[in-house]
Amino acid sequence: MEFFFPEDNLTRAVPEETRIASLTAQPYPDGRRLRVNLEITPFQKRPYLEVSLQDAEGQEVASANIVEPMSWKLEFTMHLRGELRNPYTLHARLYYPEGPSDEPHQFSFDVQPAPPPPPAPDSDQ
Repeated sequence: MEFFFPEDNLTRAVPEETRIASLTAQPYPDGRRLRVNLEITPFQKRPYLEVSLQDAEGQEVASANIVEPMSWKLEFTMHLRGELRNPYTLHARLYYPEGPSDEPHQFSFDVQPAPPPPPAPDSDQ
């Protein structure tokens, strides 16, 4: 019974050929969150993913582990900890616990601080 993969005529890679196809990130306007987009080659067996975010000093400020994703197109939000220290580097690694792994991928970017809140209305009137 085939319940995991729909009939979509995609060629699915074996674990040895499963790779990260693209990795991008876009900061939210609040300067505290990051939208991560990660695309994997269509796979026969679901891989594992490790994603970490490091600041300019090499300190890890966010991380995520994704176990056996259902889809090869992933979008998720990471929250930035601490003060802003540009540039940031996003690292992603695809692997199988008992098997092969892909070369790590990285993506560097800057995060802009959130704009200051608007001034409070004058209450003297």
